[in-house]
Amino acid sequence: MALTKCAALIGAAALPFLAAAIPTAPSPAQAAAPRAECAPVPSAGSYPTWEKLPKQTTLPDPWLPLAYTTTDSEGGDSPTFAGDVMAGKGKNRITTPEEWYQCRQPELLQMLQEYQYGYYPDHSQETVKATRSGNTVSIEVTAGGKTGRFSATLALPSTKPAPVVINIGGMSNQPYLAAGIAVVGFDYTSVAADSNAKTGAFWSIYNGRDIGVLTAWAWGFHRVLDALNATVPEIDSSRVGVTGCSRLGKAALAAGLLDKRITLTMPMSSGVQGLGPYRYHGLSGQDETLENSKSGAGWWTDSTLGTFVNHAENLPYDAHTIAAAIAPRALVIDQGTGDAFTNSKGTAVIVYPAAKLVYDWLGVPDQIAMSVRGGGHCDMSGFNSVLPFAQKILLNQTITKDYNDLGSYGSPMATTYPWATAVPQAA
Repeated sequence: MALTKCAALIGAAALPFLAAAIPTAPSPAQAAAPRAECAPVPSAGSYPTWEKLPKQTTLPDPWLPLAYTTTDSEGGDSPTFAGDVMAGKGKNRITTPEEWYQCRQPELLQMLQEYQYGYYPDHSQETVKATRSGNTVSIEVTAGGKTGRFSATLALPSTKPAPVVINIGGMSNQPYLAAGIAVVGFDYTSVAADSNAKTGAFWSIYNGRDIGVLTAWAWGFHRVLDALNATVPEIDSSRVGVTGCSRLGKAALAAGLLDKRITLTMPMSSGVQGLGPYRYHGLSGQDETLENSKSGAGWWTDSTLGTFVNHAENLPYDAHTIAAAIAPRALVIDQGTGDAFTNSKGTAVIVYPAAKLVYDWLGVPDQIAMSVRGGGHCDMSGFNSVLPFAQKILLNQTITKDYNDLGSYGSPMATTYPWATAVPQAA
């Protein structure tokens, strides 16, 4: 079979259909809704420090804007303030899905960049050049007179155009190809080193910025998708999954969060700074915490998150907030009960059910799933475990697997998110 070779230049003008890195309201009905009056949002770099935020020993209320969470907001000096905030009794909570999409989701995306990820580069200032030779796509990104280069590798099924799962770190390819799903991988270290070295395509352009490596790897996912759109007609770019495991699962989560073109986000064994909770961190695994993860690999996230070391309970969000901010797009979370490193139990019985309450409230209960399996950290069986859900989302197939079954972990720990009894009710 002859090798195909083609090149394309991608830019804001060349690809007007490319989504911005910040998701917007997902449907015409929501877009047409009357504009809500949103809570004030701080400018970048002026967010409240941990000293201005109440200590929340349970998961923060996803419906409460940051402006009404701070201790200097109205009633913040009351001895009952923290308890009220945790119980869903804070003032000026989000009350409708329209208000969520217009106000809260954009607020969360900015807040998570401020406190955890660092601010995502402005893609409108980038030009992406993609060249395909056979099953290799070479990618060149230029912004501000600087250029970064890396490449991706294609594995295509016989049925085309096919949905695609983009991965870093490797995955179980064959079951996906057999199901009719393309698999694309790229070398994440060529995008950004897993260290403080600041080497790789991302840092060739953005060195000097306070951005976590997880965000740099997420950027890599997005630029691969740009290149696939331009050079691989065998792939249907409207059906896209992203995945990775452990620290790479944290990156896949960031990739899904920060680009609405991602149809399905598939973080595997992602742990703290992924979908492992900062609170309730010792339920299983090695007791992974903000403190030991920041100490071991501080470069994964921005410097602001480091200011919350020893004050993680003052964070105005937790892993469930990240998951909820992805809605209404699909999310499947994979954890192994034998994982010796991450807090699989905490993810399954705390983070997942807390995030699912938001998905349920938004009217998309079938777009979030929890895969609890046997096996350990980054066990390849995890990719088989989430495949039925990928087939449901990417191939519109009917499945029978119950992704609400938490297995040996039993039932959700609802006491860890007391605002569950105060979910906003439709008027």
